Amino acid sequence: MQNAVDFINGVIWSPALVYLCLGTGLFFSIVTRFVQVRHFGEMWRLLMSGESSKEGISPFQALTVSLSGRVGTGNIAGVAAAIGFGGPGAVFWMWVVAFLGAATSYIECTLGQIYKEEQEGQYRGGPAFYIEKALGQKWYAWIFALATILATGILLPGVQSNSMGNAIVTALGTGETVETAMGALSFAKIATGTAIVLLLGFIIFGGVKRIAHFTQFVVPFMALGYIIIASVIIALNISELPGIIALIIGDAFNPMAGIGAAIGWGVKRGVYSNEAGQGMGPHAAAAAEVQHPAQQGLVQAFAVYIDTLFICTATAFMILITGAYNVYGTGEGVIVQNLAADVAANSPAYTQTAIESVLPGVGNLFVAIALFFFSFTTILAYYYIAETNVSYLQRDLHIPGFTFFLKVVLMASTFYGTVRTANLAWALGDIGVGLMAWLNIIGILIIFFIAKPALKALRDYERQQKAGVESYHFDPEALDIKNAHFWQNKKRN
Repeated sequence: MQNAVDFINGVIWSPALVYLCLGTGLFFSIVTRFVQVRHFGEMWRLLMSGESSKEGISPFQALTVSLSGRVGTGNIAGVAAAIGFGGPGAVFWMWVVAFLGAATSYIECTLGQIYKEEQEGQYRGGPAFYIEKALGQKWYAWIFALATILATGILLPGVQSNSMGNAIVTALGTGETVETAMGALSFAKIATGTAIVLLLGFIIFGGVKRIAHFTQFVVPFMALGYIIIASVIIALNISELPGIIALIIGDAFNPMAGIGAAIGWGVKRGVYSNEAGQGMGPHAAAAAEVQHPAQQGLVQAFAVYIDTLFICTATAFMILITGAYNVYGTGEGVIVQNLAADVAANSPAYTQTAIESVLPGVGNLFVAIALFFFSFTTILAYYYIAETNVSYLQRDLHIPGFTFFLKVVLMASTFYGTVRTANLAWALGDIGVGLMAWLNIIGILIIFFIAKPALKALRDYERQQKAGVESYHFDPEALDIKNAHFWQNKKRN
C-alpha cells in the first residue's frame, strides 16, 4: 500500500503543482500590488475589530479557527521533514511560499466571504460555494466538495493524530504491547488515541460555535507558549543565528539535497502548513461576521504570516541552531548526519531533540504537549471544513445522518492514524492536500480571469478606506459581481 500511495503522491505533487503554487502567489501579489505588504497595518487593526452574531463568528474567532487548521503537526514534524529531505534551504522556500501565499490567501478567503450563504442559522462558504456561483460549474464544485470531504474527513486527521501518538511515545515510552485486530500496538498510543477521540467527540457534537470558542481560547496561548520556548533556545545560542540564516539562504540556491528537493519539500511543507491556495482558509473566513468581504481576506492573509514566518521559522531555527537534524539524499544515503540514522524525519523527533539538548528534561514532554494542542485544534478545523462541504452537498442530496456519519468516520480515522506508522499517514495526507490545491488554485485563477470579484472587492474597500468611512458596506451589484446572494439580500434588508 505504501508503494501505491507513494506513486499517487508523486503524480499529484509533481513539479507542476510546486510551481503552480509559487506562480499563483506571485501573480496575485502583482495584481493586488502586494496587498500582503501594503495592508499589513490594516490586517493587525482588523484582528481586534468586529463582533460575532447569532449567525456568524467574530473576525478574531474566524482567525483562530483558521489558524487551528494552519497551525498543526506541519509546524513541528512538517518543518523537520522539509529539512530532513530538502536540506536547510527548504526553509527559505517555505518563507517564499508564505510571503507569496499571503496574497493567494487574500483572494480565496475574500471569495469565501463574497459567495457565502446562511444555512440553518449559521454562515457557510468555501471553494465549492464560490466555484458554483462564480464559475457556474456545479460539477466542478461537487468534485472539490467530495475531494475535501475525503481529505479533511479521512486522510488528514490521521497525520495530525499520528504525530501526537509519536510525541507521547517519545516523551513517556511505548508502554506494554497489546495484540489487537490491527496487529501489535503500543498501549501508550492506544490510550492517546482513545483520549483524543473522546475529547474530539465532545467538541464536534457541539457545533461550530463550540469549536470557535475552544480555538479562541487555546490557539493564542499554544502559539505564544511555543514561540517563547523557541525564543529562549535561540537566545541561548544567539551567536549561532547569523550563521544559520546564512546556511538557509545559501542552501536554498546551492542545496546539498538538490535544487528540486529543496524547492519541492519547502513548497510542499509550506503549503501543507499555511494552507495558502489549498482552499481550507475560505471555510473559516466565510463563517465570520464582517462589514466587507475584503476585511476577512486581509485577516486570513495575516494568518499565513503567523503560521509560517513565526511558528515554522521558530521550529526551523531550533532544529538548525542545535544541529538536531539529518539530511537525506534522493537515494537512501545520508548527506548530513547529526542524529542516529533511524530517527524519523517525518516525526516530532528533531524538534524534541533540539529542545532537549538545551533544556534537558523539558523537550520531549513540551513538544508532546504542544503537538497535542496544535494537532488537536487542527483536527477540529478539518471537521468543520468537512462538515461545511457535507452541508453543501446536502442541499441536493438530503441524505439522513450524513453529518453524523462524517463525525464517526473522522473519529475512526483519527484513532487509526494515532496507532499506525508515520510514513503512510503523511503520504495519505499529502494526497489530500495536493488534490485540494490543484482543484482550488485552478478554480480561483479561472474566476479571476472571468470576473475578478476579489480584486474588485479590494479596490472598493480601499476606496472607502481612503474616504474615511466609519462603517464599511459592500454592494456586489454596483461592482458587477453576480450571484453574491447573501450580500445582495443584506443590502435590501
